Amino acid sequence: MNLADMLSYADIHELGRIAHTYECECNGHSKNELIQSILSTALRREIFEKHIQGLNIEDIRFLNSLLFDPRNAFSIEELIARVQQSRFQKEESGEWNPRDMVIKFKKLGWLFNGYSQQTKFLFHVPNDLKRKFSEVLTGQFKQSLKLTNEPSVYRDEQQLLVDDIFHFLTYISHQHEIPLTAEGAMYKRQLQQLLDRLSVQEEMVTKGSWRFGYGRMFKDYPNRFSFIYDYCYYRQLISEQAQSLQLTEEGKMRLLEGKKENLADVYKFWLRLYKNPIPNVQSLAGWVDRLSSQWVTFESLSGVLCKLVKPFYYDSSESIVEQRILQMMMHLGLIRIGEDHESGMVVQVTKLGAKVIQGTFVAEEDKVVLFLDQESARFKGDGK
Repeated sequence: MNLADMLSYADIHELGRIAHTYECECNGHSKNELIQSILSTALRREIFEKHIQGLNIEDIRFLNSLLFDPRNAFSIEELIARVQQSRFQKEESGEWNPRDMVIKFKKLGWLFNGYSQQTKFLFHVPNDLKRKFSEVLTGQFKQSLKLTNEPSVYRDEQQLLVDDIFHFLTYISHQHEIPLTAEGAMYKRQLQQLLDRLSVQEEMVTKGSWRFGYGRMFKDYPNRFSFIYDYCYYRQLISEQAQSLQLTEEGKMRLLEGKKENLADVYKFWLRLYKNPIPNVQSLAGWVDRLSSQWVTFESLSGVLCKLVKPFYYDSSESIVEQRILQMMMHLGLIRIGEDHESGMVVQVTKLGAKVIQGTFVAEEDKVVLFLDQESARFKGDGK
């Protein structure tokens, strides 16, 4: 429903609070006058943009969490969880109440309680306002971007990751089975053999480096191959039995049929896997799509995204954006990364990437469970 519909279902007290927020001058005892006055004021472009510009960074992070979710109805528990995720600094107990932000959005007419018996405990975002939020925030973010011409050289890895999943399965098939260490990792000699066969070269993980949180085998394998391994494991194409790595019947069938993975499925798995350390990874990918249809400098794009990214233990916002978001999106073939003589590193979304990102949604609760709790994740990655 749009704002006009939701206002018509709201009671006169709620309408009065919204009218007060927008300083509407009208008869506060007439529901019809309140609705007309709110609509003529709240939807006026300069008023709407003024309220968006007046939001603090935590408000924007919370609003951002709603924009890329196709649903328009949320429980109070969901909203509070999103408000809490938007707060990067810990406060002393009693100093901050996440419900205050929900109340603030209600007073602005950006959130409404449902009107039916089934929906009265859910909060709804008006469809037309959601579109306007997106347009205004996109415009604001674009003001911070620096556009560039096409660079003389760039990396474009479209379909290479899908090809390497197939190469990985083929390698296991030729070996029949691969012995694993007591910790469940491949031995260095065979791991190096395998890495040398893949389309994108990666260095093996150095001993003693802290690695955690971005996949089941992230502590043992380099970023891209770790993701390939986890994808094959969770899709049950490979199995670890009696300290050896083998193809499953499903994996063997994949090779017999010569069937390669669908990139949208691989991207969806990446969202699910990376949601653990980066809860808003889906909206970040959405912003990369919206902001880099033309070549933009890495620095200016990163500057926008970093404000939305919460550090994860020893990973700063900057390293998360560079290594976990943009580098992995390049490996997935969603973006290309180039080098410009004047502007340095530059980024552009690919046509395939835009299609995949815009056509894919993963529910908030749909995650790949890696650990019993995130606290234990701190000590899993000692980089053997």
